[in-house]
Amino acid sequence: MDIVTRTVVAGLDGSPESRAAAEWAAREAQLLELPLKLVHVWEPVPEPMAHTPLPGAETERDWSERVPREATEGVRLRHPGLDVSTEQRDGRAADALVSVARDAELLVLGSRGLGQIAGFLVGSVGLSVVAHAERPVVLVRAGEQAADEHTPDPVGIPSAATPFRPVVLGLDLVHPDDEPIAFAFAAAARRATSLRVVHGWNPPAHRAYGLSADLELHGSQSLRERAALAEVMRPWRERFPAVEITEESLSGSPAQHLVDASRAASLVVVGRRVRRIPLGGHIGPVTHAVLHHSTAPVAVVPHQGTHGPGM
Repeated sequence: MDIVTRTVVAGLDGSPESRAAAEWAAREAQLLELPLKLVHVWEPVPEPMAHTPLPGAETERDWSERVPREATEGVRLRHPGLDVSTEQRDGRAADALVSVARDAELLVLGSRGLGQIAGFLVGSVGLSVVAHAERPVVLVRAGEQAADEHTPDPVGIPSAATPFRPVVLGLDLVHPDDEPIAFAFAAAARRATSLRVVHGWNPPAHRAYGLSADLELHGSQSLRERAALAEVMRPWRERFPAVEITEESLSGSPAQHLVDASRAASLVVVGRRVRRIPLGGHIGPVTHAVLHHSTAPVAVVPHQGTHGPGM
């Protein structure tokens, strides 16, 4: 029986964000010691428009063939020794990318930066792929550089030669499925960096803090949440003894805590519960908020959680 080698796949459309995604995917493929595949999806347009010259007197089809070819040449030049291939697909971009992701180790897509506002602008294609893909999907900002994922050098200058910043894992204790946790630990291990586990929890809405009884209840709940987090992480500490772990159980918005943590992260990992329902894929509110506001690349890992609303 043939053994299928998984690849790291990057969606490519010629935009600055997709070029940043391809570069991130190339670096991740080298860390994983896997081949990289650049996939360009050509969505056919009405016949008269298909032959309309673009700037430079080339047709849309010519342009769609040039983009992956030039991108591949650039990636091979910047990442010598990396096995890089291209694939051209026709059809709806979201459907094609979800399809190609099935046999991928992970799929990497680009998202436009929000100008002076840190974070992503995730378009309809990216959101659809994240909601339906069966494999992890990583969203990368336009302009993302390798040095952004590393600590500054001793004089404060960005450098890709310094250690990686921590990997951040957003953990939902209602159904802490193994897939996102394992993905985050593995990502931290291959980066030789630490893992920062962030769990946000909200107290019951009817409490009015300030009263001594409410403060005591808040303190008790805080202790319970920290103990629950430690219990979930205990077997993972044993499984990955070389990974330094920081556990943070914080009162307040889980999404905001993760967005805050992303500012000092090399990668943020969140989960998405797979829903086997006719309405199709779903992105939970925490994951949705992190996708739009994280300043670091975000990995969305599907899992089979069966309890609660999911992240």
